[in-house]
Amino acid sequence: MPKKPPRCVAAVDLGSNSFHMIVCSLTDGKLQTIDRLKEMVRLAAGLDNKNFLDHDTQKRALICLERFGQRIRDFPPESVRVVGTSTLRNAKNAQQFLEKAEKALNHPIHIISGIEEARLIYQGVAHSVGSTSDLRLVVDIGGGSTEYIIGKEDTPSNKESLSMGCVSVSNRFFAQGQLSKNAFNKAILFADQQLEPFQKKFHRKHWAKAIGSSGTLRSIDKVLQAKGWSNNGITMSGLEHLIAHIKQCVHVSELNLPDLDQERLPVFPGGVAIAYATFKNLDIEQMSVSDGALREGLIHDLLGRIYDHDIRSATVKTLASRYHTDRQHADRIKQTLNYMLEQLNCDCCLFNNQEAAQFIEWAGELHEIGHDIAHSQYHKHSAYIIENGDLAGFTTQDQILLATIIRSHKRKFSRTRFNELPTPWNNLAPFMTIFLRLAVVLRRNRQEHDLPEFRIAITKSRIELRFPGDWLLNSPLTHADLIQEADYLKPAGFKLEFS
Repeated sequence: MPKKPPRCVAAVDLGSNSFHMIVCSLTDGKLQTIDRLKEMVRLAAGLDNKNFLDHDTQKRALICLERFGQRIRDFPPESVRVVGTSTLRNAKNAQQFLEKAEKALNHPIHIISGIEEARLIYQGVAHSVGSTSDLRLVVDIGGGSTEYIIGKEDTPSNKESLSMGCVSVSNRFFAQGQLSKNAFNKAILFADQQLEPFQKKFHRKHWAKAIGSSGTLRSIDKVLQAKGWSNNGITMSGLEHLIAHIKQCVHVSELNLPDLDQERLPVFPGGVAIAYATFKNLDIEQMSVSDGALREGLIHDLLGRIYDHDIRSATVKTLASRYHTDRQHADRIKQTLNYMLEQLNCDCCLFNNQEAAQFIEWAGELHEIGHDIAHSQYHKHSAYIIENGDLAGFTTQDQILLATIIRSHKRKFSRTRFNELPTPWNNLAPFMTIFLRLAVVLRRNRQEHDLPEFRIAITKSRIELRFPGDWLLNSPLTHADLIQEADYLKPAGFKLEFS
């Protein structure tokens, strides 16, 4: 937790259709929205058939982010969260775009999985509509994906993210805005096919109330109210009237729907097709629409981090329990890691880096989860679970960083493995990994009181360990392990000295 909470916090959602930013003041733990920005960038429309984001779309997005950046450029790093969703998950050249986008915002951008997006959407909706003891279904139709979540109060229980959105479906079935009955029926059938495996899981019998979020469902709600096709949120009857109207048109320019933003017009039919398939397959009769969505969820998640209620720590504990880790040994590893970190001075790049220290501690807690699969190569199993699991609160980059540290915590030490990590982790993670490696070596006996008070110092690539008296002489296994560790680190340019 920062020594003093920031005065303002911000969240930026780089969606597949629109970019959103929300800025809130933070006083005594209470949030008040002071600014909102939204631009229809339509990022998903810039993906070619090989999933490369084209130059013109990138340029349009970067111009938007320059404007957003002017508002939050000077915010402290811990007060801002920026995430990318479906299109940036899929774009093969996402990394090149992200490097330019981060310069425009002056803040790092994290890609989140569809399941993490669903969790955050639910948080945004839950804080917007208030607490209730009823189970509720939350649906969010985005530009490139659609999320379905069932939960109670502020806790989601079932989450799914499907690869269909208003932009992708509109581009596929209504290219250049062309409309027809046949095309609309095909769009609905496509959405039906995507939903079919999850129909039973999210059916009406599993929840009491349906809530929609984000632009597509808000736009549908406004149109239905304005046309008098529904007077109580979105209804199945209202959707049927809307679809009958759309099928009479041959181009989106003929829709002539009141209260529909003209910028949304090109992607509106795709969103309606997904909404209709959702109502039909999940047996929804009526759906209210929430003001809260992903960006509000990001803000509340950020608030948790600021006030030491980081969901990631709870996720780590759950994962450790699920894979039956040796709790006492993990605690010893973490104790040793903290003991070493407390000794660092400004000569070490990890000095006073609370975020790095947190990742090192999580690595200490999870490095042995792979034992539950097999003892042989357990560090690889551990890394695979972490990189590929749905870990609440963790971004894709978070999981890759944690997996890389754990994958590298024993045996040969490859410096090149860290090169693909984003800045600054490409430089910090090798040192973070060395700390974990040393803790594992020093705690190999798995005993409670087998370590004396020792000293550690790191200057550039030189690591010094100093043990009292003749302790090392009387600990031949540890001595041999340290000799081996020095040999492992040497090819990577690190010099380990001990006495």
